[in-house]
Amino acid sequence: MFDYNKEAEWYDASRGGEPRAAAAASAVLGMLPEGTRTLLDVACGTGTVTRCLAAAGLDVTGADAAYGMLSRAAEQVPGRVVRADSRQLPFPDSSFDAVSAIWLLHLLDDAALVVAEAARVLRPGGVFVTTVDKAASHDVGSDIDAVMAPRPRRAPRDEAALVTGFAADSGLLPEGRSAFPGRGQGRTPARAAADVRRGWYTLLRPKDALTEELASRLEELPDQHVPRPEPEFKLRSFRKPGPRVG
Repeated sequence: MFDYNKEAEWYDASRGGEPRAAAAASAVLGMLPEGTRTLLDVACGTGTVTRCLAAAGLDVTGADAAYGMLSRAAEQVPGRVVRADSRQLPFPDSSFDAVSAIWLLHLLDDAALVVAEAARVLRPGGVFVTTVDKAASHDVGSDIDAVMAPRPRRAPRDEAALVTGFAADSGLLPEGRSAFPGRGQGRTPARAAADVRRGWYTLLRPKDALTEELASRLEELPDQHVPRPEPEFKLRSFRKPGPRVG
């Protein structure tokens, strides 16, 4: 996994910034039950999505484990962030009407623990909203994807069926599905080549023969600085059984 303290400085600029955050927040808001007031944004990162959720009128708390990310989130949503491991949240049972985890589960070998914690801190009738199938979302059928097809791949840790199973194990019921565009995240060959060389793909080690071969092939593609189609990210929501409590 990347060092997200180091990534914090340029995280938003490299991943679509405000347009991407607004699209994500809008999709999450569309999956919340009527009357939702409090929301925990797990792995809130720089807080850009968190701020959009708060701007919609929710009482939002952002949580992240990386100091670098959290310091930026504190600037976006002052007084609304805490440092916390998503697998061991520092909140009592039944604390929030909703929990969101955007672009998190794909990073973790123990994503089931995140889902279990989300279920624990949810109030009855509340929902957990999360992205699924993130890696697959980036495969848009472009020439970049064709070049990268031979790379080694990890088994997805946020595959939709897996996450649904984690939710069921934690007593959560499937509730809804949605999707949103990855604004500003259409890849260019030049950027893809740089990402390959810097270790973006964790199974492609810098300076290995396959790493250099793929990067060189990317650099031979036409229109080096023209973005390819944007990804579309998938969302799933899961409800905690029981009547809503005030």
